[in-house]
Amino acid sequence: MAHSRTYMMLCMRKWALVALLLLVGAGVIAWDYVRAAAFVVQAAEMDGVASRLLTWTTSRVEERPMEVPWRGGDLRARAYLPHGDSGGAVLLVPGVHASGIDEPRFAGFARDLASMDRTVIAVELPPLLRYRITPELTDMIEDAAAWVAGQPTLADGAPIGLVGISFAGGLSIVASARPPLRERIAYVLSFGGHGDLPRTLEYLCTGVQPDGSRLAPHDYGVAIILLGVAERMVPPAQVAPLRAAIETFLEASRLDMIDKEAAAREFARARDLAADLSEPAASLMHAVNDRDVGTLGPLLLPHVREFGGDPALSPSGSTAPAGTVYLLHGSGDNVIPAVESTLLADELRSRGVTVRQLSTPLVTHAEVNNVAAAVDVWRLIRFWGSLLAE
Repeated sequence: MAHSRTYMMLCMRKWALVALLLLVGAGVIAWDYVRAAAFVVQAAEMDGVASRLLTWTTSRVEERPMEVPWRGGDLRARAYLPHGDSGGAVLLVPGVHASGIDEPRFAGFARDLASMDRTVIAVELPPLLRYRITPELTDMIEDAAAWVAGQPTLADGAPIGLVGISFAGGLSIVASARPPLRERIAYVLSFGGHGDLPRTLEYLCTGVQPDGSRLAPHDYGVAIILLGVAERMVPPAQVAPLRAAIETFLEASRLDMIDKEAAAREFARARDLAADLSEPAASLMHAVNDRDVGTLGPLLLPHVREFGGDPALSPSGSTAPAGTVYLLHGSGDNVIPAVESTLLADELRSRGVTVRQLSTPLVTHAEVNNVAAAVDVWRLIRFWGSLLAE
């Protein structure tokens, strides 16, 4: 999402090096953990001793634009190709974001992953560019993964990895379990993804997590929901103008992270558009502009089950994947709460799936966490070490 994913830009200025030195001192260094430490250091954009120490473990990466076919046409994509032998292919899917595969943090994550000797294909899904969460997204992921797995120059006949960010994480798990992919996916990683979409949308409307605890939700989420259910909220003639105003607000939110002046102009335009709307669209848009979750949430809540209830949108209750499932989540995530990964891990394990799950304070959904402990860094390195060993 536009306010989302720090994509491993973690605050570990000293702790990544400390964890690596602890490994050395204990005499338990394994190559996968060294590579995982290098990946964490790179993704954290660290300079200094740790970065210089681990540079030798990474590969140079070449980038190449491409298209990936699916049943409805072609998807824009970018290949990240490591120099030398590849340890396997990975399909990487971004979350809800207007910049898609061009979003700088996502592109950096793809580059870092490719530097671990992985052939990474980042694929762009048009509905996510428009802030829509629809069942066809899962079809796109399924077809794109099947295509990558079938390309001798990319996968060399071996099962591939599938990595989805934010809402694309849960969708990737669903896609990985479909018959055309079941034996072609080595592992799937959901990075900050959902287990049950209606349950997640209910949290965004209420701030109440599945265990009954409260966590103030990010206001961005209700704007996404309103965009998706606008036809249920206003008369037909008001749907298109309301959606145009919401999209302007979402674009302003995206710009707010990179260009404050441009964002201010777009936020002002969103307020002007709200002033031109008729009721009830005007009141709804004023609540969006005011980031008023308390007003919007109860109005949207009756519609989330229908909006997000298609089985193609939630891994919970869907066919279980055959490969290993990795679930990584920021423990303070207020877009998709970390309990979603915890609940999904429990469900999948009860169905015989091998799951590796980590909730960590080193990753958040909206900003970098400036506090890191050595044990948290070590857990993150161990998590990535397991995945890189696949």
